[in-house]
Amino acid sequence: MKQKIVIVDDEPKIIRLVSANLRTQDYVVETFTNGHEMLENYDRIMPDLILLDILMPEIDGFEVLEALRSFSNVPVIMLSACHDARDKVTALDLGSDDYMTKPFTLEELYARIRAVLRRTGNQLRPDEIATTCKIKNLEIDYAKLRIYVDGKRADVSNTEYKLFSYLANNRGKVITHEELLSHIWGSEYRNDIDYLRVAIARLRQKLRKANSENKIEYIFTYPGVGYMIE
Repeated sequence: MKQKIVIVDDEPKIIRLVSANLRTQDYVVETFTNGHEMLENYDRIMPDLILLDILMPEIDGFEVLEALRSFSNVPVIMLSACHDARDKVTALDLGSDDYMTKPFTLEELYARIRAVLRRTGNQLRPDEIATTCKIKNLEIDYAKLRIYVDGKRADVSNTEYKLFSYLANNRGKVITHEELLSHIWGSEYRNDIDYLRVAIARLRQKLRKANSENKIEYIFTYPGVGYMIE
């Protein structure tokens, strides 16, 4: 089945260019010029990935992303003409899977889309079928791709699940920033430390919320090196 990509951008030229080229890559494409319309049609579309512009009238991309994350973990790549690092961090904090600044090449866009779809595709390895991993009061269910704390499901995204699972599968070993970025995001992201820092912070926050009574920490930081689950 072809994968479906939604483009949300108020620039007709961008929509025409990107949608036409994505169709040549065998994607199904739907487009919207404002966030409200996309949100209203989300249940009908059920996209595999969303390309979401930040600077739009009525409701900006950050607001659309925040609304999306209240009910969906669909992969989102934010698009922006702004090169302000604060916008990138804000997008990641709100739950975006990637961030691209305009102008960008189509080849880079294709690569970013493939990387995001690859890491959010939920493919199961043979050794992850119907097995679990327990760490203190936390349990990873590899068959369901879920994390439970004291028997309650933690509300983590696909990327956060894969990040925690990789650390858990290497329990007792410090995993470097570069290894985590390469494994979870792809080798082209191995120097994008901001992605990792934001993802770890967001993951810790969600685990703390699920673990509010016991206040147990699972992920330990080794400054300048990486992270480890003991």
